Amino acid sequence: MRRAKKYVAAAAKIDASKIYSIEEAVALVKETSTVKFDATVDVSFRLNVNPKQADQMIRGTLILPHGNGKTKKVLAITDHVEEALSAGAEFAGGKEMLEKIQKENWFDFDIIVATPNMMGEIGKLGRLLGPKGLMPNPKTGTVSPDIAKAIHEIKAGKVEYRVDKEANMHVCIARVSFENSKICENLVALCEAIMKARPASVKGVYVKNCVIHTTMGPGIHFTFNGRQ
Repeated sequence: MRRAKKYVAAAAKIDASKIYSIEEAVALVKETSTVKFDATVDVSFRLNVNPKQADQMIRGTLILPHGNGKTKKVLAITDHVEEALSAGAEFAGGKEMLEKIQKENWFDFDIIVATPNMMGEIGKLGRLLGPKGLMPNPKTGTVSPDIAKAIHEIKAGKVEYRVDKEANMHVCIARVSFENSKICENLVALCEAIMKARPASVKGVYVKNCVIHTTMGPGIHFTFNGRQ
């Protein structure tokens, strides 16, 4: 596979045989960004879990200390429309919003939050919303009787982490323009959340590998306290 000259030059700054500290990895990830725009900073984990086992399906949410630099458009499905709009939702409504999605194939939003009483109606669109990862879920805080709180948390930088069927996990934690200290604090918060989610049934090494990288940038292996 041929690599662009900028990528090759950036990769040359990384010692592939070294596992860097969080501080070193964050400094390098900024230095090795290869694009002109404000790239995202992403973290990838390889976990020693079997996602087919219910207790090993690692999934949850986390409010990053400094957000991740991404602004999500929120659609609130609720009876409390004014409350949702005041909390920062871009769109809010009831059945009429669901009909708009179904009839117009409208998806001008990034995430759906809902009050519990609306889940029966939303469930009818499961085949449409599910594959797109848009179904609200109590486990991720997107189904809540306190719709304003749910929206505030999303706007404050709440991110979802979820292991895929290959036991990998990818999470956006910042942008390159963030100060090093803020990226470090976001990364530490994520690592702590992943460790806290460790299933009791997992023996031995839990985190097989962890890498931080930017959009189109090379990966940097790093370590943290309690990695195993």
